[in-house]
Amino acid sequence: MILGREEILRRVQRDKLIKNFNIMCLQQAGYDLRVDTIYRISGEPFLGVNERRLPQIKEIRDNIVSVKPMEYLLVKTVEEINMPLDLAAIVLPRTTLFRMGISLRTGVVDPGYKGALVFGLKNESKLDIGIERGARIAQIIFMKVEGRTAPYKGRYNGGKIV
Repeated sequence: MILGREEILRRVQRDKLIKNFNIMCLQQAGYDLRVDTIYRISGEPFLGVNERRLPQIKEIRDNIVSVKPMEYLLVKTVEEINMPLDLAAIVLPRTTLFRMGISLRTGVVDPGYKGALVFGLKNESKLDIGIERGARIAQIIFMKVEGRTAPYKGRYNGGKIV
């Protein structure tokens, strides 16, 4: 079951589901997430069986960021999510992004996760595309979890970038 507008609002008020909530971002069956911080990545990342080296990151402090063709960035949201154990969420890009040539790389938000969300953003077009801090880029859709589960205990809890 996907939560509708009224239930999302009730959960925001009762459970503090979304910190930095803006009623203008509330949709029919989800909530639009906004850009807070954008990062460039560098280094030599590695994902192995027993080892993981994440890239170095550098915050871009400009209010409007020009994303170059084929450039890949990390984006952190204004909103912080406080997932109760009875909800999970998926994040999808807003259609405006793919109309401009931008792909958004997202994942599942597990029960028990707390913090800002981080996505990958890639300009797949041949154009420089500007993105302003505070712009709506994704929609989070909350779903009811049936049965018992355990809270998220991963390394990115709290909105960690790397």
